[in-house]
Amino acid sequence: MHNILRHQVLHNRSVALAVVCLSVFVISVDATIVNVALPTLSRDLDADNAQLQWIVDAYTLVLSGLLLSAGSLADRYGRRGWLIAGVVVFAVASVVAARASSADALIAARAGMGVGAAVIFPTTLSLISNIFTEPVARAKAIGGWAAMTGIGVAVGPISGGWLLANFAWGSIFLVNVPIAAVAIVGAWLFVPTSRDPAAPPIDVGGLILSIAGITALVYTVIEAPGWGWTNIRTLGGLTAAAMVLAGFALWERQRRYPMLDLSVFANRRFSGGTLAVTASFVTLFGFIFVITQYFQFIKDYSALTTGVRLLPVAVSIAMASMLGPRIVEMIGSTTVIVAGLAIFAMGLGWASTVDAATPYPQIAAQMLLLGAGLGLTFAPATEAVMGSLHTDTAGVGAAINSTSRELGGTLGVAIIGSVFASVYTGRLTADPLLAGLPAQARDTMGQSVAGAYKVIAQLPPDQVTAISDVVQHAFLDGLRIGTLICAGIAMAAAAVIAVLLPPRAPAPPSAEGDRASLIGAARS
Repeated sequence: MHNILRHQVLHNRSVALAVVCLSVFVISVDATIVNVALPTLSRDLDADNAQLQWIVDAYTLVLSGLLLSAGSLADRYGRRGWLIAGVVVFAVASVVAARASSADALIAARAGMGVGAAVIFPTTLSLISNIFTEPVARAKAIGGWAAMTGIGVAVGPISGGWLLANFAWGSIFLVNVPIAAVAIVGAWLFVPTSRDPAAPPIDVGGLILSIAGITALVYTVIEAPGWGWTNIRTLGGLTAAAMVLAGFALWERQRRYPMLDLSVFANRRFSGGTLAVTASFVTLFGFIFVITQYFQFIKDYSALTTGVRLLPVAVSIAMASMLGPRIVEMIGSTTVIVAGLAIFAMGLGWASTVDAATPYPQIAAQMLLLGAGLGLTFAPATEAVMGSLHTDTAGVGAAINSTSRELGGTLGVAIIGSVFASVYTGRLTADPLLAGLPAQARDTMGQSVAGAYKVIAQLPPDQVTAISDVVQHAFLDGLRIGTLICAGIAMAAAAVIAVLLPPRAPAPPSAEGDRASLIGAARS
């Protein structure tokens, strides 16, 4: 009888994990699926470049701004109900997005999807920490969660390309609905609910300041490449964000029951894990930004084949994410995470050597190396963060982890995108072959690679080859430098984490005592 009951418990926990992973998978897919649809949306909705940017960024901006407060509220009001509510909001907003008749309407719907995703993301990780309370089981469950998020990021372009090839563009949003329905039913039937039993009064000031500060920071980072990093608006936005976040820190330190006890950052496993997650997503999204353009503009792959060719990253992330926690059991978190970042940096260094003639099998090998490094980093770093907190306050820890992912991804696209654009434009400006072209044509070519090829298509045949070579070399120079910067970020993070992150977690915090003692246990 005992064995039967134990088997049933393990089965129920496995089903609950599958439901949680399905919920996070759908929002991970949506983070990238829309990118391959941008040319179609530009034609069908008459969207300009600024609107196309916000179709992508509205989701990220709202998601990032609400994560911290959403995680705190999930701890208070019950995580299963909060998860179901988030999936419902996400599904409804997806239907609205699919039926949008203008770019502005689609941007608004994408923001609504960001609200749902902000509720889902930290709640899934918090539920895992409460369902799998044993350290080893929790680490393996987080490995599965990390694998699904990594796969989702890579599957987005593949599924988006296939849907666009066979259906109208609204299908890339409608596909979320049946997945969401399964997740809702599964959560209701199989996911146990949990909440913080010592939930304090809502920290309204903390909620408002965190939303304002993070939103201001992410918005400024998104717009900085267009404004210029030294522009007064960029400097003003960064200053305002820093002031609001400093005000948030001061506010939280004065609260008896803060939304976020800042002392958790004194825990080296918490801060080291957070740094690893942030650095990973800065480099991952920066790399994806340039490599997808490489596939489409230099290799001339379609949207669907571009997505398919990203599969090696997804496969290796998934495999390494499942393997990483098992290696941690033997040698500790520090070695695994540092090795993961170093492997990722080596893969990036190799990827920086690509040119127009590089065969795909070589590129696939580079991506396998990249994905393996990321997988070895994601899961152990996330477990280090979540294992630092008591399960009753896991929602806030999950929110910080998720916020670092989203902020890292936004920074990656902004920073690497800016570097790439600067190098690309500089190379074109300096090349004497372009001097004879009309000023408007040169400006169009400098704004984007897509614009450059539009201009090339209108040139006389005797100029096409030479000008195409100039654009191609300018692009590859930008890709090379941007990728090497990603590698440098990964190596710098590895060096810091090697010193900062303890290899093993201390004994789990006691479940006895009041809320103050629970949070205090995270400081060790």
